[in-house]
Amino acid sequence: MSERVATVTIPTRGPFALQASAAFLEGFTPAAHAGATGDAHLHLAFPVEGEWHAAGACVRASDNGVVADLYGDREADHEAARIQLARILSLDVDGRSFPEVAERDPVMAELQETFTGLRPVCFFSPYEAAAWAILSQRVRMTQAATAKRRIAEAHGTPVEIHGEQAVAFPGPAALRAAAAGLDIPQSKRDRLAELADAALEGRLDAARLRGVAPEQALEQLQRLPGIGPFSAELILLRGAGHPDHVPTRERRLLQAVGLLYELPDPDADDLHKLAEAWRPYRTWCCVLIRAWFERNA
Repeated sequence: MSERVATVTIPTRGPFALQASAAFLEGFTPAAHAGATGDAHLHLAFPVEGEWHAAGACVRASDNGVVADLYGDREADHEAARIQLARILSLDVDGRSFPEVAERDPVMAELQETFTGLRPVCFFSPYEAAAWAILSQRVRMTQAATAKRRIAEAHGTPVEIHGEQAVAFPGPAALRAAAAGLDIPQSKRDRLAELADAALEGRLDAARLRGVAPEQALEQLQRLPGIGPFSAELILLRGAGHPDHVPTRERRLLQAVGLLYELPDPDADDLHKLAEAWRPYRTWCCVLIRAWFERNA
């Protein structure tokens, strides 16, 4: 049985709605998440980046931000877990200027009103985002989600969050040890093993990826086996949580832009021109566009 080991507070700094995050997770196939509990708590379980101890978090809204009760290993780095949790919910970014984007772009004004308080909810780490990128190649999203869930159930760490069982995805050492026996194609087993080595060496560290220019981070990520331009953008934007970059490899994003902005066959140049008005929250705006498309497509 896991015990509560710490309680941490994360300020929101700008518009944020925990319920919007829960609804986003519910529709996010890689998360396989059921959303918030009946009393509007959000339960998350993840390996803490760097030390890779499993942590559970019960997140709830408060007057000054969000409060998270942490569960798991008492020896874990609670400050590292707090920093990671803030990044998962995009609360590590000051969002107080985000409404100004709506003043520059009427479409964004409508989207911010429709999805009140929604910020990107990220993969629990760039490492986990990279694992998803490998598992989801050349298969349906639902198949990849099933494979990811089975790996977590077989090799991850269970954490009990005030009576509710959750399982954290295995840390890289555990994944490295299990890779050869996974029920997936051999090429993916090999890539996951190499990915685990890269994570253990710090090459997938979120702060490291956010600490260099996006173009440099993307180039570094594409040196990993099985990681091409599309997957590299996924890892940087939805794993490391970079708030201000325009993904140009998402076909559905371009489709949505065409519909929202009434542009016939928009291309990457069109997207970049529109996105100038979204700085310094270009990633956030792209997530709102995708959320709209998934609701209305």
